[in-house]
Amino acid sequence: MRILVLGGTRFLGYTVAGEAVRRGHEVVCAARGAAGEVPVGARLVKVDRDREDGLAGLVGERFDAVVDVATISYEWVRRALDAFGEQVGHWTFVSSISAYADPGRPPGGVGDPLLPPKAVHGTREAMREDPDLYGSVKVASEQAVTAAVGPKALVVRAGLITGPGDEFDRFGYWPQRLVRGGRVLVPDVDHQVQYVDVRDLAAWIVDAAEQGTTGIFDGVGPSLPLLDLLASIADTLGADVEFVKVAPQELLDRGVQPWAGPRSLPLWLPESHSYMAARDATPALDAGLTPRSLADAVAGALDHERTLGIDRERKAGLTPDEEAELLAHP
Repeated sequence: MRILVLGGTRFLGYTVAGEAVRRGHEVVCAARGAAGEVPVGARLVKVDRDREDGLAGLVGERFDAVVDVATISYEWVRRALDAFGEQVGHWTFVSSISAYADPGRPPGGVGDPLLPPKAVHGTREAMREDPDLYGSVKVASEQAVTAAVGPKALVVRAGLITGPGDEFDRFGYWPQRLVRGGRVLVPDVDHQVQYVDVRDLAAWIVDAAEQGTTGIFDGVGPSLPLLDLLASIADTLGADVEFVKVAPQELLDRGVQPWAGPRSLPLWLPESHSYMAARDATPALDAGLTPRSLADAVAGALDHERTLGIDRERKAGLTPDEEAELLAHP
């Protein structure tokens, strides 16, 4: 197959392109090329998706399948559909579980209410002002995909993606922290969490292109309570730890944030999002998404952490000094 990956230089796009090359497909990656190299064996065509004619470098090319990992731009998605939607046999759009309107309620499936669509090109600054913007742009992009290529479309509403290439430090915080051992500050919560390793998600996306799998799926692995996941990671690592549980409100009062960002405890969800990571993975698993073992997922995350540098300035989590100060005054 000839596969066009719109992206291909970072995280999921890079992993998809690499998996497709490994299987013997001809892979073209369309990206600025500023974020890094494409996998060995793939061909980079430099494009600027911010421009109306930004895909001109691909004129005359034909593809059997397209994988679009556009993050927060309806315009990027529309232009790609205009250029290639009619010719391809399969189109994957990577959306997000952030598309759902009420993550504070138990989920029922992919038919749950979505955020109102916003057909705009989003920015990180705009997302800080409107936390729902990311999900709303994903909804508008999904609608554009289904309207343009309908029966040929696979829409993957991805959850937390982990593993090699992860740029967000959330899942990775826990293996690198737990392997150090000792007293570990954790939120005293019982909500569910779930993740999907980037290598497994990429393999499923390539499978779908090969097999013609279509439809809308939550691209997530099975869910389990957060503290059970952390205990399992510690067991997998053989780490000697003592979990120090602190109530969510006390953490907030002491300046610790949920989920992500500086001075945070990653994967801890605020009450408003308490069911965000409790989606039903069964449809995706039945359609071929195959999660690797926790041991493999943890090993991949920890290797990536060490490659980046354990002592680097993190995008999410507590520094050792911050955690020590919090543990000293429970």
